[in-house]
Amino acid sequence: MAKFSVIYDACVLFRTLRDCYAVGFNDLFKARWTDQIHEEWIQALLRRINTTEILERTRELMDASVRDAKVSGYEELIEALVLPDPDDRMF
Repeated sequence: MAKFSVIYDACVLFRTLRDCYAVGFNDLFKARWTDQIHEEWIQALLRRINTTEILERTRELMDASVRDAKVSGYEELIEALVLPDPDDRMF
């Protein structure tokens, strides 16, 4: 069983969306993401393709395929985070 978690930022999901399933199923670490991260990679892909249907289905499959990947209840911690890119404070 994985001993630590890794938050997948939208830029990772945007570039390696299909590969994230394989990484989520191994025991090296627990893959994690949030609804905000989903929104960010979906918006980035919508600039390239003009359909939300496929992207929403991908989102649903990701959430269903990787157990406990979606993180919630973190929002009150965002303001306390200090990161080089303040836009990455959404997890």
